[in-house]
Amino acid sequence: MSQLPHKYLIRANRKVVTVTGDVRGAGTDANVFVTLFGEHGITPKTHLTSKSSTAFERSKTDVFRVKTNNVGQIKKIRIEHDNTGLNAGWFLDRVIVTDMNRPHLRFYFPCNNWLSKEDGDGLYVRDLIGSLNPMDVPKINKYVVRVFTGEVSGSGTDADVFINIFGEKGDTGVRKLDNDKDNFEKGAEDKFTLDAPNLGKLRKINIGHNNKGGSAGWFLAKVIIEDIGNKCVYQFPVGRWFALDEDDGKIQRDILVGGTEATGIVYNVAVVTGDIRGAGTNSKIHVILHGSKGLKNSGKIFLEGGEFERARTDLFNVEIAALLSPLSRVTIGHDNCGVSSGWFCEKVVVYCPFTGIEQTFPCGKWLDEDEGDGLIERELYEMVSLRQKRLKKNPWSLWIWTSDIKNAGTDATIFFQIYGDKGKSDEMKLDNNSDNFETGQTDKFMIELPDLGTFYKLRIWHEKRNPFAGWHLNKVTLLKTLTKEKYSFNCGRWLDINEEDNEIVRELPAEGSLVTEVMPGEMIKYRVTVCTGTVSGSGTDANVFVCLIGDQGDTGERVLYNCINTVNKFEKGNADEFFIEAVTLKQVRRVRIGHDGKGGSSGWYLAKVIVREEGQPESEAVEFPCYRWLDKNEDDGQIVRELVPAGESPLLKNVSYHISVKTGNIPGASSDSRVFIKLYGEKADSSKEPLLVSDNDLGNYFERGRVDEFTLDMMDIGKINRILIGHDNVGLRAGWFLASVQITVPVQGRQYMFPCNRWLDKDEADGRVEVEVYPSEILPIEKLINYEVSVVTGDVRAAGTNAKVFMQIYGETGKTELIILENRSNNFERGATDIFKVDVFTVKAIDLGELKKLRIRHDNTGTSPSWFLERVEIVDLKESITYYFPCQRWLAVEEDDGQIARELVPVDEAFVKKDSENEGQSPATLGLEQKAKSTTYTVKVKTGDKKNAGTDANVFIILYGSKDDTGIVSLKASKINKNKFERGKVDEFTVESVDIGDLKKIKIGHDNKGNSTGWFLEWVEIDAPSLGQCLKFPCGRWLDKSEDDGATERIIFPADLQTVEYTPFVPYEITVYTSDIFGAGTDADVFIVLYGSDGNCTQQKSLCLNKREQRMYFERNSVNQFIVELEDVGDIIEKIRIGHNGSGINSGWHLDRVTIRRLLPNGKGSETVTFPCERWLAKSEDDGETVRELVPTDIFTEKLLKDGTLKQIQEEVEEPLEVHTYKISVFTGDIYGAGTDANVFLNIYGDLGDMGERKLSKSETNFNKFERGQEDTFTIQAVDLGILYKIKIRHDNSMLSPDWFLEKVEILDETTEESFVFLCERWLSKKKEDKKIERTLYEQSYTGERNSLDGASLSASSQDSNCVGLVMSKPLSVAVIPYHITVSTGTEYDSSTDSRVFVIIMGPQKVQTERLWLDLPEGKDEFADGSVEKFSVWGLDVGEIKKVEVGHDGATPESCWLMEELNIIVPTKGVMYNFACKCWLAKDMGDGLTSRVLNILDAECVNIGIKILYEVTVVTGDIESGGTDASIFMTVFGSNGNTEEMLLDKDGDRFERGQEDSFIMEIADIAPLRKMRIRTDGKGMRPHWFMERITLRNLTNQEVATFTYGDWLSKLKNEKGSLLCEMPAVINDEQMMEDTTYSLQVKTSDIGGAGTDANVSLILFGEYGDSGTLPLKESNKSNKFERNQLDEFSFSEMLSLGDLCKVRIWHDNKGIAPGWHLEYIDVMDSAMDKTFRFQCDRWLAKGEDDGQLIRELACANNDILELKERTAYEIVTVTSDREDADTKENIWIILEGKMGRSKEFLMENSSKKRRFERGATDTFQFSSKNVGDIAAICVGHCPKDGKKSSAKADVFWHVQEITVTEMELCNKYFFRCNAKIPLRYKRRDYKVFECAKVTESFASKARSLVPVKYETIVVTGFEKGAGTDANVFITIYGLNGDSGRRALRQKFRNLFERGKTNRFYLETLDMGELKKVRIEHDNSGLAPGWLVERVEITNSATGVTTIFPCGKWLDENRGDGLICRDLFPRY
Repeated sequence: MSQLPHKYLIRANRKVVTVTGDVRGAGTDANVFVTLFGEHGITPKTHLTSKSSTAFERSKTDVFRVKTNNVGQIKKIRIEHDNTGLNAGWFLDRVIVTDMNRPHLRFYFPCNNWLSKEDGDGLYVRDLIGSLNPMDVPKINKYVVRVFTGEVSGSGTDADVFINIFGEKGDTGVRKLDNDKDNFEKGAEDKFTLDAPNLGKLRKINIGHNNKGGSAGWFLAKVIIEDIGNKCVYQFPVGRWFALDEDDGKIQRDILVGGTEATGIVYNVAVVTGDIRGAGTNSKIHVILHGSKGLKNSGKIFLEGGEFERARTDLFNVEIAALLSPLSRVTIGHDNCGVSSGWFCEKVVVYCPFTGIEQTFPCGKWLDEDEGDGLIERELYEMVSLRQKRLKKNPWSLWIWTSDIKNAGTDATIFFQIYGDKGKSDEMKLDNNSDNFETGQTDKFMIELPDLGTFYKLRIWHEKRNPFAGWHLNKVTLLKTLTKEKYSFNCGRWLDINEEDNEIVRELPAEGSLVTEVMPGEMIKYRVTVCTGTVSGSGTDANVFVCLIGDQGDTGERVLYNCINTVNKFEKGNADEFFIEAVTLKQVRRVRIGHDGKGGSSGWYLAKVIVREEGQPESEAVEFPCYRWLDKNEDDGQIVRELVPAGESPLLKNVSYHISVKTGNIPGASSDSRVFIKLYGEKADSSKEPLLVSDNDLGNYFERGRVDEFTLDMMDIGKINRILIGHDNVGLRAGWFLASVQITVPVQGRQYMFPCNRWLDKDEADGRVEVEVYPSEILPIEKLINYEVSVVTGDVRAAGTNAKVFMQIYGETGKTELIILENRSNNFERGATDIFKVDVFTVKAIDLGELKKLRIRHDNTGTSPSWFLERVEIVDLKESITYYFPCQRWLAVEEDDGQIARELVPVDEAFVKKDSENEGQSPATLGLEQKAKSTTYTVKVKTGDKKNAGTDANVFIILYGSKDDTGIVSLKASKINKNKFERGKVDEFTVESVDIGDLKKIKIGHDNKGNSTGWFLEWVEIDAPSLGQCLKFPCGRWLDKSEDDGATERIIFPADLQTVEYTPFVPYEITVYTSDIFGAGTDADVFIVLYGSDGNCTQQKSLCLNKREQRMYFERNSVNQFIVELEDVGDIIEKIRIGHNGSGINSGWHLDRVTIRRLLPNGKGSETVTFPCERWLAKSEDDGETVRELVPTDIFTEKLLKDGTLKQIQEEVEEPLEVHTYKISVFTGDIYGAGTDANVFLNIYGDLGDMGERKLSKSETNFNKFERGQEDTFTIQAVDLGILYKIKIRHDNSMLSPDWFLEKVEILDETTEESFVFLCERWLSKKKEDKKIERTLYEQSYTGERNSLDGASLSASSQDSNCVGLVMSKPLSVAVIPYHITVSTGTEYDSSTDSRVFVIIMGPQKVQTERLWLDLPEGKDEFADGSVEKFSVWGLDVGEIKKVEVGHDGATPESCWLMEELNIIVPTKGVMYNFACKCWLAKDMGDGLTSRVLNILDAECVNIGIKILYEVTVVTGDIESGGTDASIFMTVFGSNGNTEEMLLDKDGDRFERGQEDSFIMEIADIAPLRKMRIRTDGKGMRPHWFMERITLRNLTNQEVATFTYGDWLSKLKNEKGSLLCEMPAVINDEQMMEDTTYSLQVKTSDIGGAGTDANVSLILFGEYGDSGTLPLKESNKSNKFERNQLDEFSFSEMLSLGDLCKVRIWHDNKGIAPGWHLEYIDVMDSAMDKTFRFQCDRWLAKGEDDGQLIRELACANNDILELKERTAYEIVTVTSDREDADTKENIWIILEGKMGRSKEFLMENSSKKRRFERGATDTFQFSSKNVGDIAAICVGHCPKDGKKSSAKADVFWHVQEITVTEMELCNKYFFRCNAKIPLRYKRRDYKVFECAKVTESFASKARSLVPVKYETIVVTGFEKGAGTDANVFITIYGLNGDSGRRALRQKFRNLFERGKTNRFYLETLDMGELKKVRIEHDNSGLAPGWLVERVEITNSATGVTTIFPCGKWLDENRGDGLICRDLFPRY
């Protein structure tokens, strides 16, 4: 859709009115559709209504609102129905279509005809022509269609024949040709008359039949069409069969005028039937493809021959004489015939080879008149995000001329292949339908070819070697259908094993005008000599084939069948000669030779192949040496090889392609067929390669859930574009489910992923057994170069070995991995030379550079392991340098020096200089300096949570960095688990290494020893604190000989998205001196925390790693040194905290001192800080503390000077922090159960740091601590904390009654005598309030940021960058806005994921948010199946959203996620986007992507009303127990409406005593604000709240409104016991509402039984909002509401609502006779001194009138405002501030309103008073008739003097905006123009602007309040359990207010049952345009869960229906668990 003009994308709003005629049986139950044909395009077919409504009844007028793309002025409409339902026939009188934006454009379409199969002419589709004049009779054209059936035997048909006539002005639609007689008999002419609007000149017809009846085949001779109106006759000669079993099998054709051959463009249409019970159908399916803007379409195409069975995919090739791709939409439907006609269509996929575009059109709905909405035809729209670009192909016509000689014909299948200068085509197969390729016959085929450049040859062949298959081919011609390029290929020879040269392959050179002489197409015979080797068992009985590859193409694979010189081919020592005839290859460059592996002894040892052109001397022959086995069991197991000429290295010429094929893990996935693959590259394509011999040799290939690995060696084909993979469908279980293919090409440095995830099975899905796959991703891997290694074993007795040999090569730039030298043959035999090809891993550099040394060893296994190694030669093939590594020594335990490993260096003198410097470092004690140089890695290994996932084998790991690797490290001692690598566990290890550079990859594996060795490795996480980096290496695969690909070691790369960066840690050397006192030592766990300045601190770190070390260290008089990596706390260590946990036998510890040494920044020395202690840390000694804070006394620095000497400085610390004494008073509340026996812990935070958590153990005031109403005092010593600002207090919930009500904590700093108060007044309890036992309390006067992030002091590493959340009390900057994102996960197997999900929102021009991570809340660890998760994130405001990327960071095959739908709400834009994605984000599912970009065009976009961001500050009074945990609700009222009631989130600790809480809320755009209503629900542990005030700050314009209350909201503490308050807004010190008293007089009517005893309540609505519910309790009469009585009620201290407009009044139906007849209500406002009368005169009674107990009454005062005929309009224009915007000429304007058009107003410009200056605002006033609501304006620009303008350049007036105000009611209409209006003399040229925004005045709104009945239809879904027995409520919201919450009830009816429709009538005052509906239930009854399909509401006054789709459950146990939903309209 990107290429569509902007105008077309604008949605147009139209009103369609149908008038059903007054004839017997005129009404219809069918579904009615309309299509509008406009000047810019055609709208999609729009469904006018649903089954549920009562539309289209006899003589009824129905109104529909249709929102479609803007197609300009409407020329005609097509109206139709689908003929479903009981009485489908419909008599339509007329249709009226109005453009809602330009209401005076009203088109009348008279019909006055039946749309019925039975009545009238049997048509139920009609094209109607419209005009603006209702009296016009339209001109309908007549077309006479004469159909001539041919004179051929069996030519007649009984099927229904359809025709569609296409002209330049559109088409007739599909019409059935039917009249009374028996039509379409042999040789007959049938005549039909079609009525249609004038189509202009005819272009083509589409004619066909539906294949019904016994003899459906039809031979059509021709069609003649007479155009009566235009007096023309058109001939359409045909002369072809329309039959499935004749000609090309088509039963529908496009025929152009004059019968010229239609250039068909082929569309491949795949139709997928859903996998749901009963999904299949036997109806006839048809499809219509629509081009862009819907202007062109394919006409109705019947899809013949499909099965349309459950879960199957049907493929069709549709040929259409028009280029439609890319399609704008697809229509799919069926004829509703057959037994089970209902059909569930999953999706339609259309691929057009010509444009190479594949489009997906999801459906996922029933086409069934009994399911859902009952439609049997649907419009499908493309999911743009899934569009794929494929290879472009062009249509060609291929003619094959069989010679006219005896027995020339064949019954074989013919194959052919075409070669051009840009490549070759695939092999193509021409099916032989019994009668093709007969003697003297020409057969025509349609084929598709990619762009091959100019053709130079064609190869054609068949594969039958039996007697009757012989074929004599005369010639072949090819014609490109679009450009008419033509080639011919002459043959005139036999393809027969018994004729001529017995060949059945022919190559034909191209001839024709396009073929230049440059391409000599001469035929050449190649003599190919194949020499079999003389090794024992060399010969083969298999079928050998050869393919010669040259500079110009290749010969294709030719089976070597007819040998010239020998009878028994390919025997040991043979040289067999064969002829291959081909178009010249120019120079032969390589030979591909192989065999099919069939026969008893198929293994073959090939010596060489010699090729020469026949007739050339022997000396010209080219020799291609091989000297290798082609045998599955020898050498490398390959049975096909590519040979290069002698003297060239095959290693240089060939490239290895490593192919991993993964079979799906679903039942029946395995296959026994032979699998082949073909690679298509940029330079060339491979041939079809059979995958016969795998590298990992799993025995049985292609088994369920396994991975098979293959290597193909062949020429370099460049970057791979796509692959073809398939199988031959032979074998018992031939079907195969292929998951994916991965191809690694080390030489290119690329790895390709080809996701497939589909069946290749005749009986599954679409039945295909081969498929083309495009890569989903191409990853760079290290580029490898090849080293050729030759190992020469000495010629000494018993020199050979059968041990495993390993080797490693070291070069300047790195070293290789350990290479095992082995292949399938017998190696290291005495005196043999073995050549190995070794793929080498490279570090950073492309290769190893100059080779330095070689390490070679063997493992001493086997019977005779001793080995005498002569030398090793290594050839660097890139540089072609040979290195010789002489050895000439034994590698043996019992020979020489007994070594079995040797390091060899190259001999050349230059290479020996730098000898082996690379010896491993000795593991010296790593002091501080070394620690700084080395890296400590913490390795975490996660074993998967699967059956048998754990392993007992020995696991090893190697870390590879950019500079070096760690070598093999055994993972022996896990820090966490004793039994390592158990299922679902995480093990932690430490790996030390000296600088290996950036970590690039790891290798992890095991030795396969022990009982259960198989291991499922989930991931490895490696954290390097000194680098500040934590990398995650996802694996998610088995390391198991019997699972997956059988590997027991894997190389894993890090997942970029999961990498965490943080500030690197630095090493500290901490020395601890234990005193020399009796009992000084301890076995407890000692920990330490270091503090820098500004409270910067490290995490708490234990000094011992385990219990063993605890026992060893901290003995009496010992000195223990620890080197730890911790956060960098800055230059100065202010203090340390050291303590222990008191564990062990004698935990008391006497600490003498601690010293901490750190390196200086530049590494030039170190500094040591001493912290003296000399105190006990013991519960039983001193003050009983086990934690001490120490401050430094002196610093000792060692610096390395420039002259290399060490300078030592000793200095005292200046002004160290003092130790302060803090007195802490804890006040327990004086309420029941307040005291606690639990242990209480406290941490105090000041601006200099915190003191660590301390237990409050010994109270100085009470023996029993923390009892009710008590004050407990504690003394704690700590290093000066500075100004205290918060405390954290908690208890451990131990003992019997742990619940504790804490009133406050007071802390006195005795040193400075400052006192701090921390109020709490809350429970710390697991049972009460918010069930928390830890609270963070802030000092009373603290005003800073309050962040209740848990965890003592967050180090840089553990703080998540995303804790912004919506906790942001202030947004980062203006450009950041909130996005609300809802993600639904699918319910299929394995849908869930525990990966982190992210979203990126993209706007125009590459503006996008960063990755917005959707992190799950605490307690949830995955996106579970069927779950709905909601997130609020802040992100950049990207403007108009264009795309959304969604993905996750999971990188293993396991982490798959099925995203069902994604919903994004942008409150500040007022839009909601809903993507029904239903797509996998997974490496191993779907298309293999873990993130995808969704195009916003795929989303359903709903307007939900703009919200403005406000900063809300709530101030709670500083009064005892002023805080609350009740729920608080806020409603805000403004001049432009009011918000709904919003809950203020408690968020842990808001609304507490004396606090000011600020947070951001989204509030509707209703400013200026007038008042606020606050309500609490009075629930909770502390229901009373003292609310001081609330301020709202508008974040867009910074306007502040203050609402002050200063009282309790409480049933007890408030005088009136009120839980509700209203406060006027104060803006800039001005109160926005007056205080008033309302006096109400209620008059009960004088009718029998009029009085009531029920409780009556009402709400007043006025200019400034509503009054809230006022119960009518206290009257002046003792008995209220008696017959003919006037009751007076008074409400004082109210806020005046200004002019009143309506009253909602109701009663609760209690009492004996609750029915009430109300006459009127008078409301008197004392402040305005005005009385408002509300007339009722109706019952509020269950049994009277309409049974409603609630009435809305309009204010009678408003009726006095009689609208006059005439009014005045004020027009304000704003001229743009651009250059040349102004004009000196005049402007005219016309207003277009709902009631008509105004006359033209001239806005004059005079020289005295210049108007329309640049940037100016001008005002004009005109009087006029009232045109009603203004929908559009026409603006023109005309010369002042009325003359025709002189020949100046174009003059424009650039208008910015125009505002029109209607002066009577003061409604304002805004037009955002921003356009240039050209100066024109004629009045015909003007611009039309549609109204952008209306502000309706209160007076106008009040006028429109008339009572209206709303018909409300609720449709319950069709799924199992969809119905509900709960009570259902609905609230309807419109522009002019809402309906209030209404119960949907009906007497004695069981409502809301599955699949049912319920209808209700609600009467309210007119709400204007409906904006949303809230539907909810109370969750009562047995099965309250309810699936709501949709709600439809019809305004019975206007007939307008608004549809609110839902399609979701209201069920606490499903999805998002909501039982109340807001639905938004879909037009």
